[in-house]
Amino acid sequence: MNAEKDSPTGSGVPRDRPGSDRPGEARPSSKQIPTVQQSRENFAARRSLKRLVRSESPPTAPMSIVDRLAGSPYANPTIQVGGVDNSARKTIDFTLLLAETMFRFGAGALEVETTMIAVTAALGLRNIEVDITNQSVSINYAPKNATPITLLRVVRSWTNNYAGLARVHQLVTEIVSAKVDREEAQHRLRVILRDPKPYPRWMVTVASGIFAACVVAVIGGGLIGALIALGSTLLVGVLSRTLARWRVPDFFVTSMSSFLVTAIALTFVRFEVPIQPGAVVTGGILLLLPSGRLVSAVQDAINGFPVTAAGRFLSVFLTFGAIVSGIAVASAFGVLLGAEAKLVTEAVTATPPPLYIVLILILFATVLIGIAEQTLPRLLLPTALVGLAGYLVFYGVSHLGVGNRLAPAVAAAAVGIVARLLALRLGAPQLVVAVPSILFLLAGLSIFRAMFALTISDDSALDGVIDLFNALVVIMGVAAGVVLGDNLARPLSKLGKWSGVLDTRRNRRR
Repeated sequence: MNAEKDSPTGSGVPRDRPGSDRPGEARPSSKQIPTVQQSRENFAARRSLKRLVRSESPPTAPMSIVDRLAGSPYANPTIQVGGVDNSARKTIDFTLLLAETMFRFGAGALEVETTMIAVTAALGLRNIEVDITNQSVSINYAPKNATPITLLRVVRSWTNNYAGLARVHQLVTEIVSAKVDREEAQHRLRVILRDPKPYPRWMVTVASGIFAACVVAVIGGGLIGALIALGSTLLVGVLSRTLARWRVPDFFVTSMSSFLVTAIALTFVRFEVPIQPGAVVTGGILLLLPSGRLVSAVQDAINGFPVTAAGRFLSVFLTFGAIVSGIAVASAFGVLLGAEAKLVTEAVTATPPPLYIVLILILFATVLIGIAEQTLPRLLLPTALVGLAGYLVFYGVSHLGVGNRLAPAVAAAAVGIVARLLALRLGAPQLVVAVPSILFLLAGLSIFRAMFALTISDDSALDGVIDLFNALVVIMGVAAGVVLGDNLARPLSKLGKWSGVLDTRRNRRR
């Protein structure tokens, strides 16, 4: 009875006290322990299941603009901290001028975008958005609790200046690695814009002519054909400079240049000079092909710049149209004068020189292409070696029976890999080394045969369509191969011995 009165519940059960050993004390049941463990296991299983079915980040989450630098030579820039917003306008002006310069010198949209992001990040600007089209670049700077700044710069001209592009690349590398400040970078950019190109015009003209002669010799056009191609290319150089001084649009300059080359070849055919007119035409107009713009257009399309790619593709096909129209008009005049214009599209029947002579000619011709494209002197020999390696790959793959369409693309992919590794090691963008190295892989005569059949020959229009398709497949395959090689070489270029420019292990701040 007394126990019931002492119990607070009135149940006669003694109250639990810590450390009590009384028989009536409530103790944890041994059956409760597995129950707690089972709940923890169920929680861990549910958490693992959520990780499996849930992505790491929402699919619509915004991407950090600095993440666009992944895989580029500027992947981990040294970022300034503090004291930069006061001079944000100067930084944006400098970045836009840098981007415009790269565009004018022939850089691709992805390279221009990564350069703009890397430079603004290295100089301490955050909250940056970059927009690029075919002819303009713009930056929107919108810091919190401040008035945003949006500036745009239009690119109105283009020029062949791979030396300037390589120097700009080296300048950006030093900005990203904190070796130069903005004031010094502005001075160096003005020097790049003010300095003349490495080679004078007469040297570029002579190099273009000798290159055309080498092309004719490689494809079996003979000594006379090589000399004719040399002379016609020299005349084309003089004509192009004259028309440029008269402000004639590039379309008509290219058309009249191809007209002159074809007309000279047909004139020699009319007087029964033993030449291969198709080889002479191919050698004379190969440098007129917009190979650099085509590679940049394919690169922009693959990397997600459809507007820029569309504009460049339009420019490329206009250039092709100008070349073909010049050939077609010259062929029509040749028919009126009694020359057999169909000889322009005939296959080359002369025996090409031995392989070792071909390799020497290609090595020498690639150096000449570098001179024509205004490449830095220290890059001429490496570019020639890359071109020679690409031709050896093309020669080997062709003899394996791969086919005339796939072999140039495989060789171009090899050129893209080697060009990226070598160019970054030498402090230059991949385009500077890759474009001169692939000129021998482009379809020299097939596209002109096709367009001739479509415009002049009424009885072979279907053959012209097939040949045109094959030629476009080869040209696009070569351009895509260069871009593929560039992407395949990116993991290798992160290695210290190949980067040559940056320490990509971590972000550094100063």
